[in-house]
Amino acid sequence: MDSNVITPEGFAELKQELDHLWRKERPEITKLVQWAASLGDRSDNADYQYNKKRLREIDRRVRFLRKRIEALRVVEYNPVQEGKAYFGAWVTLVDQDDATLSFRIVGPDEIYNKKHYVSVNAPVVRACLGKRVGDEIAVRTSEAYKEWEIDRIQYNLPTV
Repeated sequence: MDSNVITPEGFAELKQELDHLWRKERPEITKLVQWAASLGDRSDNADYQYNKKRLREIDRRVRFLRKRIEALRVVEYNPVQEGKAYFGAWVTLVDQDDATLSFRIVGPDEIYNKKHYVSVNAPVVRACLGKRVGDEIAVRTSEAYKEWEIDRIQYNLPTV
């Protein structure tokens, strides 16, 4: 599946991060760099060195986010998806030992710092795509082989 996909919520979060970095954090750090530079010798000035480094990190992240946001395709929920596991769905799997695994199918940009969000590129997600409740899936990775049954598919759960 296309790796440049994102849910509307994920897209809004990336745009919010970009806006925060560009409109709030960068101006604050720029003022600190200017203040520290006005103190004189910059080679021994820890405030100047640290804030200059932070400014470079912010600029690098801003450049990345601008390019990434431009490349992303927002995938909205469509009622046609109901009953099958597609992008944006919350899926619950059960194995033969009744152990459960629940996750939301999202784009690769959305999985960081979010519990239960799994990239559309993950082997378990690829095995689930297009399947219905009751379907069995098999996930083979280099480390293991696991069989699961799809127990639940929902599109209306709140984000966690």
